[in-house]
Amino acid sequence: MPTNLALLTDLYQLTMAQGYWKLGRHQRRAAFHLLFRRPPFAGGYAIAAGLAPALDYLVNFQFDSSDIEYLRTLNGNDGQPLFDNGFLDYLFELRLDMDVAAVPEGTLTFGNEPILRTIGSILQCQIVETTLLNIINFQTLIATKAARICQAAGDDAVLEFGLRRAQGVDGGLSASRAAYIGGCAATSNVLAGKQFGIPVRGTHAHSWVMSFDSEIEAFESYARAMPNNCVFLVDTYNTIDGIHRAVEVGRQIQKSGHKMVGIRLDSGDLAYLSIEARKILDAAGFTNAVIVASNDLNETVIESLKNQGAQVALWGVGTQLATAFNQPALGGVYKLGALQDADGNWQPKIKLSENVVKTTVPGILQVRRFFNSQNFVCDMIYDETAGVDSRNTIVDVKDTTRLRKIEPTMEYRDLLKPVIQSGKRIGEPEPLDTIRQRVRSELDQLHHGIRRFLNPHEYPVGLDIALSERRAEMITAAQLENTVKASH
Repeated sequence: MPTNLALLTDLYQLTMAQGYWKLGRHQRRAAFHLLFRRPPFAGGYAIAAGLAPALDYLVNFQFDSSDIEYLRTLNGNDGQPLFDNGFLDYLFELRLDMDVAAVPEGTLTFGNEPILRTIGSILQCQIVETTLLNIINFQTLIATKAARICQAAGDDAVLEFGLRRAQGVDGGLSASRAAYIGGCAATSNVLAGKQFGIPVRGTHAHSWVMSFDSEIEAFESYARAMPNNCVFLVDTYNTIDGIHRAVEVGRQIQKSGHKMVGIRLDSGDLAYLSIEARKILDAAGFTNAVIVASNDLNETVIESLKNQGAQVALWGVGTQLATAFNQPALGGVYKLGALQDADGNWQPKIKLSENVVKTTVPGILQVRRFFNSQNFVCDMIYDETAGVDSRNTIVDVKDTTRLRKIEPTMEYRDLLKPVIQSGKRIGEPEPLDTIRQRVRSELDQLHHGIRRFLNPHEYPVGLDIALSERRAEMITAAQLENTVKASH
């Protein structure tokens, strides 16, 4: 896999960049915002993730000579070179000097509020769009899925087992990182363990058992080979018989000074089998032996199994987690919010749409989160160039008839923090354990109705009332201008 990601972009980012360069507009400063419109999985929230690799990409951004030579080979529809030599020379010398602000990884985020903001020359901000979306969309999606699965598991640990079903090599690594952020206790992905410092866990497969003449021989052989990692997969043939054989080998292990860690169930009625396994293990004196369950699990299946009294202590979740199986994309977008004019004044920009939710919010945006001693209360999106209106009121982005007054004494914090200034990273990357602790802390401050899986309550997010009014005025003005032009 390439380590230089400058060409990891859509072609139109480069054609627009050349257009800005040719017209002498490439140095105009712009502000872009990365956000999603609806939380994934029909849920009430998302967990922001992917910031650290996104920042690594930005601070190391550079076209190398092979990139430039490749771009020279591209032709337009007339058979002539697509890119000018002068523009390609410009790209070769290009180093990013933009300013970036972002919510810390592990922060709860909601629809329409920026996760990341770039301010810099329009060429630079535009050219990084695709890669930023690629990194942050996927990791935010997987971290959110992991948080939901871990919520369903409660105090039980969740192990991420998705590498073999992940979307390619980078998808597997990114999924392991994001799943750990979202709350998973460990991964089966050894490279992710090395690269990110995530705990790794694993036992043996059915093929191990099948490679011996009998199940008992397979368990005994594994115990001799790996006496300090004895979790036996018991469902290769008959699960109940497999549990009894695991107990038999567990007694042998004890005599050698080791212990059987537990058993794994990978098929069948996991509720019934785990209950029966617990009875057998406890009766044999293995009260500390854990029961691990796998087999196409997700948050709703785990929630159902726990409601049925399943005696599972560790949940191994693979495909459904690493691929975000029921929603394979977040749908994040990256939109222009403001453009600086020749006099250095910021001009808000807006994109209209017949689909109201796709009409953008103009300005250089910030998110302010209000909270009390128990819970997050609401979020306000406001324009940093104008500040917060004294009326202390937010207006729903989708329905301007829905307003919410905020007490002026309520505590708050602004979520977008500077992370890159003039192209240089601010501070060191946070440890993953710090990020995953933030996830737990933030979820604890979110009302349980917003965390539920089915028809969650909608967390209040709105525009500062002055920003909402300006947006409405800009929508009306743009519609009138287009109507006049169309009539001629």
